Amino acid sequence: MTKEGYAHVASLDAQHELAVEDPSGLELAEQHPSARKMTLNMGPQHPSTHGVLRVVLELDGETIIKARPEIGYLHTGIEKECEVKKYQQVVPLTDRVDYLSNLNNNLCYSLAVERLLGLEIPPMAQWMRVMLCELSRVASHLIWLGTHALDIGAMSVYFYCFREREEILKIFEMFSGQRMMTSYIRPGGLALEPPRGWHKAVSKVQERLARGIDEYQGLLATNPIWLNRTKGVGMLPVDVMIDLGVTGPMLRAAGVKADVRKDCPHSSYELFDFEIPTRQSNDVYARFEVRMEEMRQSMRIVKQALEGMPGGRWQADAPHILLPDREQMKTQMEALIYHFKIVTEGYRVPAGSVYQAVESPRGELGYYVVSDGTANPHRVFMRTPSFGNLQALGAMLEGVLIADSIAIMGSMDFVLGDVDR
Repeated sequence: MTKEGYAHVASLDAQHELAVEDPSGLELAEQHPSARKMTLNMGPQHPSTHGVLRVVLELDGETIIKARPEIGYLHTGIEKECEVKKYQQVVPLTDRVDYLSNLNNNLCYSLAVERLLGLEIPPMAQWMRVMLCELSRVASHLIWLGTHALDIGAMSVYFYCFREREEILKIFEMFSGQRMMTSYIRPGGLALEPPRGWHKAVSKVQERLARGIDEYQGLLATNPIWLNRTKGVGMLPVDVMIDLGVTGPMLRAAGVKADVRKDCPHSSYELFDFEIPTRQSNDVYARFEVRMEEMRQSMRIVKQALEGMPGGRWQADAPHILLPDREQMKTQMEALIYHFKIVTEGYRVPAGSVYQAVESPRGELGYYVVSDGTANPHRVFMRTPSFGNLQALGAMLEGVLIADSIAIMGSMDFVLGDVDR
């Protein structure tokens, strides 16, 4: 072949290489091969995305130039489903939004409906709600700590965290009969009367975790690999985080002391003595420190609830929305009729709208409930913290190494059920 022929073939090969498309369907930039960027799909089936999340990364070598999170792979339609359910039938749906912190979702929805109904919840039910929600917060943080440490290479902590979480799930099963999807907090109070022996069981878990949290932090706080992978990684200006809707431990790790339990107290939180931990470094390590301190504060609240739990009713005096006692239902015709009517027809809620917020383990959780005066909600909108926090992922990953993206995503602690509703 002549010199001109070789040159022509080489030109065709170069054109062919430039026409290759990346997995997302975007044509690679026509650059010199040594400077060409690559587009990489992380997920939606990837263990470090902690759910079915797809992140489209544009890379220059090992540096992320651009990141685009794509959601919708776990879409449940829960918000729309609420519109065709009776008010009491919505409670099991709230369990499945943030399935690692279902009791906080139960509480937020129940508080919204109770405000529309004008119900006054007895002190015992309020304190019991606080205690269980704080146990749920610790269980969620233990899942985060174990999986986050496993992502970065610390396997021992993973086993310790799941061991302790198991004890909390046994408490939930003792109260409700279910380990995760408890539906225990409902409009009007609690689903069931607290079981015999609950005080001793919760005290044992509280004492065990009060000691264990320091141990787990000690395993990581002096680990050079952990420190190198977390310190100075994943920072984002505070004003950008606020504009993007970031709340919870991520915002508090940037120095913003914001917590719904203190800012807008509910369920008798104003009666408990606890602190809101913050840090200033605004990196992955700071988020680790904030969540560890939050677990200590939650155990502090649980201890106060154990020591000061009031007596009395565990449900409001609201026979028009609460099912009658089962023993009465078996012997009294009136109770049987009420049971039948509430189960089949539901209960009517006065027309109006209300926004109720609580502090979930991931940040501000809000339920906007609109009533048209019927037994079905006209609208239930959920302001979930994972959705707001995930909006910061693209900005947080720009300019970092792809290896650091795992640590950054783990520090955000999002739940995809909390995003795709």
